[in-house]
Amino acid sequence: MTATFTEVTRVACTPEVLFDLSLSIDAHLDSMRRSRERAVAGVTSGTIGLGESVTWRARHFGVIWTMTSQITALERPRRFVDEQVRGPFRVFRHEHRFERDGDVTVMTDTVTMRSPLLGVIVEPLLLRPYMQRLIRTRNAVLVRKGAGASGGRAA
Repeated sequence: MTATFTEVTRVACTPEVLFDLSLSIDAHLDSMRRSRERAVAGVTSGTIGLGESVTWRARHFGVIWTMTSQITALERPRRFVDEQVRGPFRVFRHEHRFERDGDVTVMTDTVTMRSPLLGVIVEPLLLRPYMQRLIRTRNAVLVRKGAGASGGRAA
């Protein structure tokens, strides 16, 4: 079974600012402090680009996981996609979209994943809600940083 969810976040900054923050390894690490996530290989700081990869190591559900993601599509400042190339999921794809709406940028995250086992049970009851919380936590940090970079406010 494959699970997909979408999160929509609004922030008072330009699409360019939010796009660049979303590609920042450092901003991602700031947002994942609770799981002690680290970038251990590939691009480990600064901005990741098309065709580049990063290997993350973090503790989730009491277990240390390692996942390598690659940027497989990039159309600045409208859209990029990162996909797992090695790691715990059968499938993990995260599409990031950025659209201007007046003084606000609308960021839409669409995550598609397939659990390595017991997907029909694990995905809807455990994995999807957990991943949605992680994306919301990440986005809250991006909203704060984006609004600060533009002298704006969270929308």
